[in-house]
Amino acid sequence: MKILFLLPVLLLSACAGLPPSIANAPATEISYQQVSLDANSFKDVPVRWGGVIIDVDNEEHNSMLQIVFYPLDYTGRPQTYRAGEGRFVVKSQAFLDPAVYAKDKEITIAGIIAGDTELTVGKRIIRVPLLNATAIYLWPKVSNHNYYNPYYGPYPYYPGYYPFYRGGFYGPFYRW
Repeated sequence: MKILFLLPVLLLSACAGLPPSIANAPATEISYQQVSLDANSFKDVPVRWGGVIIDVDNEEHNSMLQIVFYPLDYTGRPQTYRAGEGRFVVKSQAFLDPAVYAKDKEITIAGIIAGDTELTVGKRIIRVPLLNATAIYLWPKVSNHNYYNPYYGPYPYYPGYYPFYRGGFYGPFYRW
């Protein structure tokens, strides 16, 4: 009897969590604010950070991603509805195609803090944390499609749900 109760729990728990590419990478819970104050004191510490891509720069032997940091949720996805906390740079040995790793895409990186680096933003030079990537996960775009009512906006029950609205429950063929 206990097995029948545990089976659905185990099946549902398998659906949630981090994507496999970043789940197996070691990570330490260090906040972005701590590292941004003094990145050199956290050298060689593994972290899992995420955010939104600002820029991709491919050099001869590596690629550099410039990312706005957002805290991660329980699935490892950046919480872009919260305020961004700052920038960081990710260095990858692999070629990162700018068409795939495009601006405004959400990304989660498992990497090792390598110190800090200088960035020029406008006319100002700032120092930001630098990560050496061990695993990168590019999140698919979330569909904004309304599965409850595809004919009307983002609200699932208004106005198409109610039968007395034209195009609602009875469809466009309903006549008064």
